[in-house]
Amino acid sequence: MRIYPEKLAAHLQQQLLPVYLVTGDEPLLVQECADQVRAAARAGGCTEREVIEASGANFDWQTLLHSAGSMSLFGDRRLLELRLPGGKPGAEGSKALCEYLDLPGDDVLLLVAGKIDKQSTRSKWYKALDQAGAVVTLYPVRKHELPNWLRQRLGGAGLTIDSDALELLSERLEGNLLAAVQEVEKLKLLAPGDHVDLATVTAAVLDNARYNLFGLVDSAVEGEAAASLRMLQGLRDEGTEPMVVLWALNRELRTLVALRTACDRGQRPEQAMKAQRVWVQREGIVGKALARHDRESLSQLLELAFRVDGSIKGFDDGNCWDNLEQLVAGLCRVPVPHMPGALA
Repeated sequence: MRIYPEKLAAHLQQQLLPVYLVTGDEPLLVQECADQVRAAARAGGCTEREVIEASGANFDWQTLLHSAGSMSLFGDRRLLELRLPGGKPGAEGSKALCEYLDLPGDDVLLLVAGKIDKQSTRSKWYKALDQAGAVVTLYPVRKHELPNWLRQRLGGAGLTIDSDALELLSERLEGNLLAAVQEVEKLKLLAPGDHVDLATVTAAVLDNARYNLFGLVDSAVEGEAAASLRMLQGLRDEGTEPMVVLWALNRELRTLVALRTACDRGQRPEQAMKAQRVWVQREGIVGKALARHDRESLSQLLELAFRVDGSIKGFDDGNCWDNLEQLVAGLCRVPVPHMPGALA
């Protein structure tokens, strides 16, 4: 059976099926749904938990069957957690999963977690799991869904939030749900009473660090090259992960590309920025970036961003921080000779 994520908690209060498959592209949401199943399993008498990591070509799928057939130390129910990092068990794994479902007894509850692709949903093992238990599929929170997702998250923490504060929070945290959860926890501590206003969000997101990520992005969008490069160095000195910096710059680049495309098609910048949910207080600096960049220069920046990603992950040449410096300078439209393809 299929269960919507928002209905999983109610389902688990009513019944506990022998097997659950939790899958999706967003690790945080998968983790939280899996946590709900684990909690229900404990409440349902599963006093032992075993985790099997089904990764690598040499993984022995008989491990699953041996674990399922072993007796509990105390004779109680057990939770058997199978993790599928690759999302595909292969022929041997498919056979083992189907054999597992044919085993007699109800002393073991199976939780399978992993990113399952569309092709795998037509496989024999997936259909068998679906028939024997429940499948919970998590989808990424899309841009237009993020404000409502954040409002619900804050509501779950006992907080209400003003619309302008929610807009700023959504803009700053778009696409990064782990960071969003951390900000909600911070707001619980900072909010006066149970209400969050714009001043509270500003204090939480733009924290007291001398060099902060969003300040760097705003400075680069405004074209302040010297200040932007100093901030980048400051983030590096503070131990900020380069991938986090790239994420923030990439997010801004995608917005600028969408704005440039709309403007080139005849839309007024103000209309385009409203459609892209650009925060009203940032319209001035974003307008400066649009004036500096055309479609070609933004395409070059996206190419640079891809190469920065490669240098971070090790499949492209160069020092990732030097390459990030080039990307920041390119956004400001100032050449820095660390990387080929600098923008003039």
